[in-house]
Amino acid sequence: MNPSPFLMACRGERPACTPVWIMRQAGRYLPEYRRLRASVSGFLELCKTPKLAAQVTLMPIEAIGVDAAILFSDILIPVEAMGVPLRFDEGRGPVLGEVNMARDLSIPGDDAYSFVWETIALSKEHLKPMGIPLIGFSGAPFTLASYIIEGGSTSRFVKTKEFIYTRPREFAALMELLTEAIVRYLDLQARAGVDAIQLFDSWMGTLSPYDYQELVLPYTQRIARAVREMGVPFIHFGTGGTMLLKAIKDEIKPDVVGIDWRITMAQAVEMLGSDTVVQGNLEPCALFLPENRLSALVARILEEASAFKAHIFNLGHGIMPMMEPEKARFLVDEVHRLGRRPGQ
Repeated sequence: MNPSPFLMACRGERPACTPVWIMRQAGRYLPEYRRLRASVSGFLELCKTPKLAAQVTLMPIEAIGVDAAILFSDILIPVEAMGVPLRFDEGRGPVLGEVNMARDLSIPGDDAYSFVWETIALSKEHLKPMGIPLIGFSGAPFTLASYIIEGGSTSRFVKTKEFIYTRPREFAALMELLTEAIVRYLDLQARAGVDAIQLFDSWMGTLSPYDYQELVLPYTQRIARAVREMGVPFIHFGTGGTMLLKAIKDEIKPDVVGIDWRITMAQAVEMLGSDTVVQGNLEPCALFLPENRLSALVARILEEASAFKAHIFNLGHGIMPMMEPEKARFLVDEVHRLGRRPGQ
């Protein structure tokens, strides 16, 4: 069996063709996902039913032909396991109940994630014969902390920042607890068989560089060190943190640095250096472009990213729910066509 182009790139090798996968590739833009989602009572039931979650994990492999699968789950699964009441409201997203952070939160054991283990096992059973790797993941401590403090999604993070500045000891204690819980959660995924791990620090860009360096970076470093000991490649992805990319490379030292769409790959090369492995970074809404213009943009990203040690093509964030699957398939096909090395 040929080696996985995705895992080769994670190791800093140059596969014959640039590998591609898409964040949120197993989700609402796929009609087969919407049909399956309609057959269960809620999103959490879908996440916690291994047979169904594995089915969703596998959907994009056949539907759009990506080079890696990512575990179908949600970044808030470990938060709920720690003791935070969680529900998903239609049209609103996650709603988290209030908790006493010192009294109500605890670090879950493996038994809290038995459905995750089983989903990974079922997914790997189908993926391994195809030579397709499986990516595990978690939200980063600050991102999960912000959901707990805000009680759900937000665009302003006022409650979070007020908490950081007025209750620094409680914030540090929360970050300590989340870091330990995330390490254990990712270790379970590695033991269950995932081939790589991605850490989503979705809200890092809302912080000043000073606050990030002092209040967030040390915890992410601990997670990165722990994942390295697990023996699987580590991908770090954050949004809105362009000015933090150099610190991410030098101080977190992930195997792969995720790049969002707010910077060109040429600019990223200047910032990170050519010895870096990167992932990204097509603007998700660019999939609305006509095919000829989308193809030209893919070619430009591939050309600029060729200066890096290795490149995994992806969007700069998750695919939009209203996107046509045919455009996602076109994107993957174009990356495979345009990203093939000469002579291959």
